[in-house]
Amino acid sequence: MKSAQHGFTLIELMIVVAIIGILAAIAYPSYDEYVKRGNRTEGQALLSDASARQERYFGQNNAYITSDTDIAKLGLKNGKSSETGKYTLSVGTENADGGYTLIAEQKFGDTKCGNLKLNALGVKDRTGGGKTAAECWR
Repeated sequence: MKSAQHGFTLIELMIVVAIIGILAAIAYPSYDEYVKRGNRTEGQALLSDASARQERYFGQNNAYITSDTDIAKLGLKNGKSSETGKYTLSVGTENADGGYTLIAEQKFGDTKCGNLKLNALGVKDRTGGGKTAAECWR
């Protein structure tokens, strides 16, 4: 009579490791994109809030804030930073932007979308080249 085998063979263990590796290789890029998309919502919220404050400031002063040194006049909660510091706000002007262009500079390595942009006309854009503006703003 043969005795009962206990444990796993090396081949069985290698098959399990290979399956886990394949699943991780498929799942990680999706997870990474999901995290970046979640971070982008913070930048979008920062730009939306700053845009609303720009319009309020214009209503009271008949002028927009167009210099980074004057951003404090908008009264943003965290100054130039987003809620968790993933974005920093800057403001300026560009041709045909309606009065101002807001830029949320990202701090987490999002190369496909880069920095998010919003101008006074409501035009949404990005500085990266891997995705369209619509994909970065969804």
